[in-house]
This record gives sequence, structure tokens and C-alpha cells, in this order.
Amino acid sequence: MTDAIRRLHVATILVVVGLVVLRLVAAAVTPLTFDEAYYWTWSKNLALSYFDHPPMVAVVIKLGTLIAGDTELGVRLVSILLALPMSWAVWRAAILLFDDTEIAATATVLLNATMMVSAGTTIVTPDAPLLVASSFVLLALAQVAATGRGVWWLAVGVAVGLALLSKYTALFFGPAILIWLLWVPAMRRWLLSPWPYLGGVIAFALFSPVVIWNAQHDWISFVKQLGRAKLGGFEPHFLAELIPTQFVLATPFVFVLGVMGLIALGKRSTGPAASRVLVAATVWTIALYFAWQALHDRVEANWLSPLYPAFALAAAVGAAYPHWTPGIARVVTVCRRWAVSTGAVLFALVVVQVNTGALTGYRRDATVRSVGVGVPQMVAEIDQVRRRIGASCVLTDDYGTTGWLEFYLPTGTCVVQRGERFRWLAAPAPTAQQLAGPLLLVGVDNAAARPDLQAAFAKIERVGAVTRSRGPLLVDAVPLDELSEPKGPILDERPPIY
Repeated sequence: MTDAIRRLHVATILVVVGLVVLRLVAAAVTPLTFDEAYYWTWSKNLALSYFDHPPMVAVVIKLGTLIAGDTELGVRLVSILLALPMSWAVWRAAILLFDDTEIAATATVLLNATMMVSAGTTIVTPDAPLLVASSFVLLALAQVAATGRGVWWLAVGVAVGLALLSKYTALFFGPAILIWLLWVPAMRRWLLSPWPYLGGVIAFALFSPVVIWNAQHDWISFVKQLGRAKLGGFEPHFLAELIPTQFVLATPFVFVLGVMGLIALGKRSTGPAASRVLVAATVWTIALYFAWQALHDRVEANWLSPLYPAFALAAAVGAAYPHWTPGIARVVTVCRRWAVSTGAVLFALVVVQVNTGALTGYRRDATVRSVGVGVPQMVAEIDQVRRRIGASCVLTDDYGTTGWLEFYLPTGTCVVQRGERFRWLAAPAPTAQQLAGPLLLVGVDNAAARPDLQAAFAKIERVGAVTRSRGPLLVDAVPLDELSEPKGPILDERPPIY
């Protein structure tokens, strides 16, 4: 190893570790989002799968809380640390595919600079383990291309299986791999080999717990997620929303390099056909599908997360491509020079904004309801009312409030969502004693006039209200009602309506 390559290794490690440390600090000071609190409740009741997603996010949170406890940092710890194996996998994939240490280093730091990785691993969601598994899918396929050894298809199966245990969007690796095999003549021989199919068997075997769980629960998770593919009319404004969100999640400089890299991958001079097509097929298969769906319905920005490792590698190829015109080369130089620092600054600004609201003059923004700034203080006030009326259980009407209350109320406090009981199939059902009352209902406006509550309780009495604020901004005013003298079913056990 030459001194130059050694310095490049050290610089890459320092950048990745520095960004990980920045995320750990952000994780420790930022209250949980309602989704994170909801997923944390899963980690307390591990199951083969859940209504919303496969189980990997719950496992990730469980491991973190075993290390750092039931704290914001504990919930997010392992999710953030997963950036380390993810980075190694992207580095190795780049070396195998393009035999270029500079491309490997650039791809690694550019991936870590994206908001998809920085925010997407700090705020723990199924996308965090999916990003890591996607990186290892890329690495395993790179091993197939570089070595020609069929046994690496077994590693592909393991990586795809772990990706499927993270999120259903991993299904897109199937068509991407098939396109790769069909497009590159040298790869077509694998279609007649048993190895890819053995890899598929391994992937399905790893995913089978999710299938078993769905079979036991009327396929509710599959029906919900596959229902997202139902298309409405022609709504191109959703595509106009999707593109800017990817520009932000990739960060502007990485986005530009990635697009240029996809163009460069069409040139034979950028590497072997198997390498170029693998990266391009992974990105385009996912991107084009969701672009098509966005012509008909809203696509959440994070749904494209599995393409990001390959997109970062494309960006590195674009940054290293030597044949750009002078004007484009200057753009490449600027993007490459400022991509990492810009990504770090953008992430830091987002952390400041979600915790204080100062950057928008304390006005509302897209994060104000989902990030739990002010929730710990609000829940402490709710607990005072709960103790005052002697409530045996706290009832809610939505899963986000349920998650926040379970996380921030004293351990062991009974918290139950009245409806959508299919979200809580893994959790122990509340006992008759816990529901005997009085009960504290949180967050229902005009509860006394609600027909469903009137049918369930003879007495509904407003006992207070609490507020949640971010700085001077009032985020929520939350009513509190005491429910007593039950006369009908307290919980709504109806199945989901799709």
C-alpha cells in the first residue's frame, strides 16, 4: 500500500467516524419522533413481523436499548452505528467493480454525506437496516462479477433476505438483478446455473417468518403495503414533489454528481460492462418505478432508500470521470469539494431546526408535529393528571401518541390505543383490571359528544388539558378526559379497512 493510498484510507475513516459522532450527538439531544416511539414499542414485544413493516427495525432498537437503555440515544444507537459496516461494504464493492481506491473513498464519503443516511440512520426507521443490507447486496453482486464464483450468489441471497426483513421495497432487487443478468452477455450464463436460484431460496427462507406471520394474520401487512401500488388518476404534481425531495435527501452536490455518474456509466471507458450495468440497473429500476408511481400517487421520499448505495457509487464514478468538458469538469470539482461539508452542515441545521424552530422564526414546519420536542414535559403533566384521578389505564386514539406515552410515562404504566388494535398484535392485551377504570383519555376533541365513546361509557368528564410547545410556538393543545362507568366494548377490535 502506497503512502497516498494509506492517507486516503485514513481520511475516509476519519470522515465517516466524524459524521457518525455528529449523528450520535444529534440522537442524544433530539426527542423521539412518534414513529420511533411506535417502533420502540415493537422492540418490547419482538415478533416475526408487524402490521406496518417486517421486524428488523425492532431488532435494531432492541439491541441499542440493551446497550444504552430506554433513552433517545439507546433507541437510535445501533441504527447510527450501522453506517460503519455500510461504509465498508460500499468501499469494497467499489474496489471490486472499478478497481479504483479513489472511487471507493469518494463513494463511501458521498453516501455518508447524504441526508438519506445522516437523517435516515439518526431517526431510526426501517430504512436504516435497509440501507445497510442494500450495501451488502451491492457488495455480494460485485463479488459475483469480480470472481465469477457461484458461491457468492448465496451471499446475495443472505443480503437480499436481510433487506426483505427490513422493508418490502427490497423486492426491487429482484428485477434489478434480472435486468443485470440479461443486459450483460457475460452474465447470462448465470441464468442456467443453479447458484442464483439457491440464493433466491436463501432469501425466501430468511423472509419466511414475515410470510408465516402474515398467513397467521389474514395477510394484513402484505395487503396494506401492496395496496400502495394501486394507482389513481394522472397526477404529475406528485412527481414534481418527488424530484426536489431527492435533491434534498441526496444533498444538492451529491445529487448532481450522481446524475452525472449515471451518464458516465453509459461510457465504456468507465469500467467493465458488468460493473457499469450493475450500478445503473440498481438505480434506474427503483427510480423509474417510483417516478412512474409518482405520476399517479404520492411517493414518500424515503421509499427510494435502497438505491442510495448504488447512487453514491455512481456519483463517485461521475466525480472521477476524466472526459468531461471543461465547463462540466469545473462543476464536478465544486461538487466534489463541497459535498461532504455541505451534507454535514445541512444535517446540523436540520437538528437545530427540529429542536428549536429558530431557523424558520419559530413558525411551523414539516417536522413540528412528528418530532417530539416538548413531549417529555407534556407527558409529565399528563402523568400528574393520571395520578390525580387514579386512572388504571391511559387511552389514546392514534399510534403516535400511544408510542410517546409508553416511552415517556413511568415504566409499567398501562397505555392502550382504543382503535387499530391490529397494530398491537404482538403486545399483551390489556387486562380487565387495567380497563376497569377510571380511564384517562388523551387527545380527543369534544370526547363527550363522540357516539363511540357515549356507547362505551356512561360518564365522560373533561379533567384538564396540556400543551406542547417548541420554543414560543404552541404545537398542540391536548384535552384530557376521564372515562368511567363502562357500558359497552372499550376497545375497537375491527380489522383494518384498506
